[in-house]
Amino acid sequence: MAVGLLPPHDLLPIAGLRLAVAEGGVRYAGRRDLTLMTLAEGSEVVGVFTRNRFSAAPVVVAQRHLSAGTPVRALIINTGNANAGTGAAGLQAAEDSCRTVAAALGCAPESILPFSTGVIGEPVDLARKISATLPTLTARLDENHWEIAAAAIMTTDTIPKACSRQIDLDGQRVTITGMAKGSGMIRPDMATMLAYIGTDAALQGAALQQCLRDAMAQSFNRITVDGDTSTNDACILMATGQVLAQAVTQVDDPRYVPLCAAITEVAQFLAQAIVRDGEGASKFMPIHIAGGRSQEECLQVAYRMAHSPLIKTAFFASDPNWGRLLAAIGSAGVDDLEVNQVQVWLGDVRIVRDGARDPDYTEAAGQAVMAEEEIPVRVDLGRGTATATIWTCDLSYDYVRINADYRS
Repeated sequence: MAVGLLPPHDLLPIAGLRLAVAEGGVRYAGRRDLTLMTLAEGSEVVGVFTRNRFSAAPVVVAQRHLSAGTPVRALIINTGNANAGTGAAGLQAAEDSCRTVAAALGCAPESILPFSTGVIGEPVDLARKISATLPTLTARLDENHWEIAAAAIMTTDTIPKACSRQIDLDGQRVTITGMAKGSGMIRPDMATMLAYIGTDAALQGAALQQCLRDAMAQSFNRITVDGDTSTNDACILMATGQVLAQAVTQVDDPRYVPLCAAITEVAQFLAQAIVRDGEGASKFMPIHIAGGRSQEECLQVAYRMAHSPLIKTAFFASDPNWGRLLAAIGSAGVDDLEVNQVQVWLGDVRIVRDGARDPDYTEAAGQAVMAEEEIPVRVDLGRGTATATIWTCDLSYDYVRINADYRS
């Protein structure tokens, strides 16, 4: 069960963006595993993708199509098969899928972006399955289908992940809605994780691209479940331009800051939702590092802690074994760290002061914090003013079970 996460509700439509889902039989019969999203003419789309050198075929094709500069008209997403590690045949399958969708919509194949998630290394005849399902998909297209689409893109997720936000700009109501999937093989590096965020605002050009980079830096690129970067990670930002008479095209436009802040808020919710629904997760742990000499140094320490199996299993056991925290901090590669300057908190309980056990700390106080589902971890390195925050989860028996049984 996802930690502190409820199913999405009150999702708002984005004018100019329609969605549909259908059963394509990609891996299992009777499962909604194909999602189609179409965009009105004049929409602009940007994306960031995994930097895993074994990038999946749809990642390669989507990047190629975006680079071509042809306006994007549709996205086609399948679950059940990642189409990764499939060589030339996989690339052909992704391209054929785009041609199939393009023929149905009457546009160029370069106007279609393909996405896949599921098992790596297995061949699949995607184009044939998509072709058979396209009449159903096109007939079902609707602006209000975000919730069912969020469910259709799931793999090992236990709950759909989606949210909406609205802000007022130029006297008009601007809407942002996004959805994401991901539960395991999660440490996005942009870039298993897929995210799609749409807005009806006229956000274009350099401002659109920078907004996605800004949002990513504060959301999806600050999460980890297990430290593994997927071959299929992608995050797409779509602006249909149905609202705002004068487009936001530059970051120095005063409207850019509130608009990008709202988009970032959606991205952060989705990113944290992925961690809350991490495979087998029972604890949600924000890790905040302060007092570093650079943000990179703070992130180095944070990820060392988040990727420690000893720390993650201690949190699963609700065991305030703070020695494991110190061991991770000390082995994070900050070679000139003055350990007598370090302080550590679990929630509001300081467990380490001046590099040693806080004289006021009690095991009972630590145990009370560890019994909670959400456990903020704070570290002050005592060597500068830089800070960074990431979000992670514990490591449970169920994580092993889920991944041991994944292909069965």
